Amino acid sequence: MPVTDIASRTYDHSWRLDPIIRSLLDTDFYKLLMLQMIRHLYPDVTATFALINRTKTVRIADCIDEAELRAQLDHARTLRFTRKELIWLSGNSFYGREQMFSPDFIAWLAGFRLPEYELRKVDGQYELRFEGAWTETTMWEIPALAIVNELRSRAAMKGRGRFELDVLYARAKAKLWGKVERLQRLPDLALSDFGTRRRHGFLWQRWCVNALNEGLGAHFIGTSNVLLAMDNDLEAIGTNAHELPMVLAALAKDDAEVARAPYRVLEDWRDHYSGNLLIALPDAFGTTAFLDNAPDWLADWTGFRPDSAPPIEAGEQIIGWWQEKGRDPRKKLLIFSDGMDIDTIEQTYRHFDGRVRMSFGWGTNLTNDFRGCAPFETDALDPISLVCKVVAANDRPAVKLSDNPTKATGEASEIARYLAIFGNAGRKDAAVTV
Repeated sequence: MPVTDIASRTYDHSWRLDPIIRSLLDTDFYKLLMLQMIRHLYPDVTATFALINRTKTVRIADCIDEAELRAQLDHARTLRFTRKELIWLSGNSFYGREQMFSPDFIAWLAGFRLPEYELRKVDGQYELRFEGAWTETTMWEIPALAIVNELRSRAAMKGRGRFELDVLYARAKAKLWGKVERLQRLPDLALSDFGTRRRHGFLWQRWCVNALNEGLGAHFIGTSNVLLAMDNDLEAIGTNAHELPMVLAALAKDDAEVARAPYRVLEDWRDHYSGNLLIALPDAFGTTAFLDNAPDWLADWTGFRPDSAPPIEAGEQIIGWWQEKGRDPRKKLLIFSDGMDIDTIEQTYRHFDGRVRMSFGWGTNLTNDFRGCAPFETDALDPISLVCKVVAANDRPAVKLSDNPTKATGEASEIARYLAIFGNAGRKDAAVTV
């Protein structure tokens, strides 16, 4: 694939030339995997998603033009899965499994479109919400985040000269390649791109993926971005996310059902995917509570993806749990993906090397690290912690507790209720930068 002159494309940007979302496949793979299960098991559930800016000091509505935001959101709603994309989804093997997606699901995708949205400005922030069938609103999460993040990047670069932009991208490329050179020294590294949701831009993410593919070779195992996986003949990487236990807990009839929700989700997942994709995400309501009450069969799953606790601390806790269950951690897999960058990847790799199988999902600090690269005065290219979370299911409030209370979402009264159910053990406040 020829290398795009990103600086020139940025200088010439118009959304008609470079729409932020180019395909409904420009999303994370786990969204499609979850969507198939949601449609099969919970077709009548409604779900509301909302944009949440955890970096309160950045007033995104002051730097992103509302008309431009609406234009990009409206453009995304015109997209449909193409025949080529549906053939690739139905005919490709994922994780070594043929026909991951059923013919019925592929046929349904052919008519899919993103649903309507609600947008308004409130005190320097955008309130962006998606209400409707869970099978529809779930697919807004990734494109909505990509649109807002890239519009912020474009606003920061608007009006800059060709040479300024050329220097900006040259420095960012050199910065990333310096990280690649350090990663080359980790002999058993397995790393994938998880950077779609908070990327600087689509063209930049594509450059990063191609750079990792060349620089790391077989140690670069794929990308969570389905479009980039298809276009570059890479593995599409992903399993499931916090959204599933959050919705099932919201639908629960009583506190006992809330407590059972994280494991019911995994039973659904195991049954729906016939014992494949057995990676558990333990921290939606706190990893300590999850492990304390986890059923014994979970110890036979492939591994865990710790997400909001410090990686070494979380990894040690899970390894200890496996050992208590009589399992050999060396045969298990830990996937580290929360805010990882070169230093934490190196530290985590060296700490666990030889003790457990490891994989790293590299996100925002891969696809949106322009800190110190601009030849002009700005902090508007620094990444922010922007998320799009499910906030209600069937009009009942949804909650995420997280191992880091700073990342908790939900109404205060509902958070208090969930803490009474799951407890507060192991949860520690930590700054959230991305």
